[in-house]
Amino acid sequence: MKHYVTELRQALSRHQWAVPVFLLALLAMVMLPLPPLALDIFFTFNIVLSLVVVLVAVGVKRPLDFAVFPTIILVTTLMRLGLNVASTRVVLLHGQNGPDAAGHVIESFGNVVIGGNFVVGLVVFIILMIINFVVVTKGAERISEVSARFTLDALPGKQMAIDADLNAGLINQQQAQTRRKEVATEADFYGAMDGASKFVRGDAIASILILIINLIGGVAIGSLMHDLPLGESFRLYALLTIGDGLVAQIPALLLSAASAVIVTRISDADAGEFSDQVRQQLLAKPAVLYSAAGVMLVLGLIPGMPWMPFLAFAAVLVLGGWAMAKQPGGVQPAPDNLGLLQSVTAAAVQDFGWQSLPITEQLSVRVGYRLVSQLDPGQGAPLATRLKGVRQSVSEAMGFVLPPVHVRDDLTLPPNQYTILINDSIVAKAEVHADKLMAIPSPHVYGQLDGIPGIEPAYQLPVTWIDPKDKAHALGMGYQVADCVSIVATHVTRVVRQHLDELIRHDDVHALHERLNALSPKLAAALEKACPAQLQHAVFKQLLREGVALKDIVQIATALLDSIDTTKDPILLTAEVRCALRRQLVSTAPEIKAFTLGTELEQLLLGALSSARHTNKKVPLDNYPVDPSLLGQLQEHMAHARDLMKQQATAPILLVTPQLRPLLARYARLFAQGLQVLSFNEVPEGKELKVLGTVG
Repeated sequence: MKHYVTELRQALSRHQWAVPVFLLALLAMVMLPLPPLALDIFFTFNIVLSLVVVLVAVGVKRPLDFAVFPTIILVTTLMRLGLNVASTRVVLLHGQNGPDAAGHVIESFGNVVIGGNFVVGLVVFIILMIINFVVVTKGAERISEVSARFTLDALPGKQMAIDADLNAGLINQQQAQTRRKEVATEADFYGAMDGASKFVRGDAIASILILIINLIGGVAIGSLMHDLPLGESFRLYALLTIGDGLVAQIPALLLSAASAVIVTRISDADAGEFSDQVRQQLLAKPAVLYSAAGVMLVLGLIPGMPWMPFLAFAAVLVLGGWAMAKQPGGVQPAPDNLGLLQSVTAAAVQDFGWQSLPITEQLSVRVGYRLVSQLDPGQGAPLATRLKGVRQSVSEAMGFVLPPVHVRDDLTLPPNQYTILINDSIVAKAEVHADKLMAIPSPHVYGQLDGIPGIEPAYQLPVTWIDPKDKAHALGMGYQVADCVSIVATHVTRVVRQHLDELIRHDDVHALHERLNALSPKLAAALEKACPAQLQHAVFKQLLREGVALKDIVQIATALLDSIDTTKDPILLTAEVRCALRRQLVSTAPEIKAFTLGTELEQLLLGALSSARHTNKKVPLDNYPVDPSLLGQLQEHMAHARDLMKQQATAPILLVTPQLRPLLARYARLFAQGLQVLSFNEVPEGKELKVLGTVG
C-alpha cells in the first residue's frame, strides 16, 4: 500500500494527472450538485487566480514571457462556465431557502451591488457586462487578430533577417536557432491569443444569457412552485442572480483586462518593467507636467468650478515635475569649451613628425552624408557592427585574420554613394538608399513593384528600391527584401574575397607560423628552416588569389615541406598544396561535372608554353605570351562555358592539364569570374567525372 501511495505522489508531482483531474472536476461541477461551501471555495479561487494573472500580465517585460497565457484563459473560462452551471442549479433548486442558499460569496456580492435597491443593482451589473463585452473584450479581440495577422506576415522577413545576420557573422548557429525558435513561438503565441480571445468573448455572451435565464427562471420557480409572493420572489432571486453573475463577471473582467494588457505590450526584452516604462515615457519631460498643472490651475480659477480638487492636483503635478527635473541624468552638462579650445591649440602647435603622417588603411569603407546615420553610435552603428561580423565570418572561413574594416564618412562622395578601398585605392563603389529597402526578384515573382529601379552592387542584378511600408507586399509577390546595411555588407564580403591576396602581409605569415607551432611544433620548426618566410608569403598569396582557404595549415605546411627540395617556384609549390587540399577544392557530391579544353586549343597553348620556355626557362607558368586571336577566343568561350553550367545549376568547373592550369586560372579571373579551373591532378579519388562540353 505504501508503494502505491509513493507512486501516486510521484505521478502527481510530475503533473501527469493535472489535466485529467481538472476535466473530471469540471464534469462534476456541471453534472453533480455542489454544496454552498464548495461554491464559496471555487468562486474565491477563481477570483484569486484572476488577480494573480492580472499582476503577472502587468509585470512581464514582453508577451512571450507569459506564453502560457492563452491556455490559462481557456482553463479559467471553462472553470467559470462550470461554476455558473453549478451555481445556477443551486439557485434554482434551493433559492427559496434564503439569500445564503448558494453560499456566502454570492450573497455578499449581491448585497454589495444591490445596496437595498434592486433596480440600481441590476443596472450596475448590466453596465459591468457592457464594459467587459463591448469595450475590453472587443478591443482585445481586435488587437489579437491584427497582431496574429501581422506576426504571420512578418515571419518570412524575420527568418531572412536571421539568415542574413548568420551569413554576415553577427550571430553563430546556436544564436540563429534560438532566434528562429523565438520567432516561431511568437507566431504561435499571437495565433493562440487570437483564438483565446474568442473564448473570452463567448464567455461574456454566456454571462448575459445566464443572467436572463436565472432571473426569469428563478422568479417563475419562486412564484409558481414555492408559492412566494411575486415581489418577494423577485427580491430573493434577483439578489442571488446578480450575486452569481457578479462573482463570475469580476474574474472575467480581470482576465479580459489582462488579455488586453498582454496583446498591447511591445515585445522588447530590454524595455524594463511596466512601471519603469510609464515613468520613463509618460513622465519623462517635466515640461509636460508643468503644462498640465497650468491647465488644472486655469480650470480651478473658473467661477463655479470645484477649485479645491483642481488646485490640489495642480500642486501635485508641479511637485512631480520639480522632482523629475531634480533627478540626475535629466540634463546633460554643456561641454567644456575652454578645455576643448586648449586641447585644439595644443594639438596645433605640436611639431610635425613621422607620427603625423597618415597611415594607409588596408581595408576601409567611405560613405556619403546620407548614409552617415548607419554609423551613428546612438542608433547602434548598424553598418560598423555588420562589417565587424563580415570580418569575423570571412576570417574564420579563409583561415587568417583580416585587417579591421575602417568605416568613415566622406563628404566628397555623392549623398547615397559608398566606396570600398583596399590600401587606400578604390576597388568598388555603389549607391544605396538608407531610408528604403531593396527588393530583389526571385526566379518566380508575381508582378512588378513600384519604386526606384537600381542595380544590386555585389552581383549586378536589377532591383527595385521600395518604401519600408511596402515590405510585406514585396515578400508576398516573391521578392527578397534587404536593407542598405545588408547590401553594403554583402558587397564588402564579395570584394574582400576577390582581393584576399592583397590583404595578407608578412606579419600574417608569422601569425600562421605561430598557429602551426601550437598544432605541430616539429613541423613548424622544419618548415621555418627549409622554407623562408618570403616564399611562404608568396605561396599563401597565390592560394588566396585562387580562393583556397588557409584553415588546414598543417596540411599546407606538410605539402610545402615535401616539395621544397624539388622547386622554389611559388606557382609550382601552390600546385602541390592544391593537390594536397584537393578534397577542399570540390563539392562533396560524388560526381564532378565540368568542361574540358578542346584538343586543338590545348595543343596551341602547350606549344606557346614550349616556345616561351625555349626563350626563357624561368618564364612564369601563369604569364607567358599567347597569340592575341587565341586570347580573344578564350575570353569568349570561357565565359560561355561558365554561363552554360550556371544555367544547368552546376558549379562552373574547367578541367585542364597541370601545365596549363595556372595560366587559365588567371584568365578565368579576368574573363569569366566564378569559373573554377582545376587540373586533372586535383580531382579526388572516388569522384566520377562527367564532361559537359569542351572549350575550343
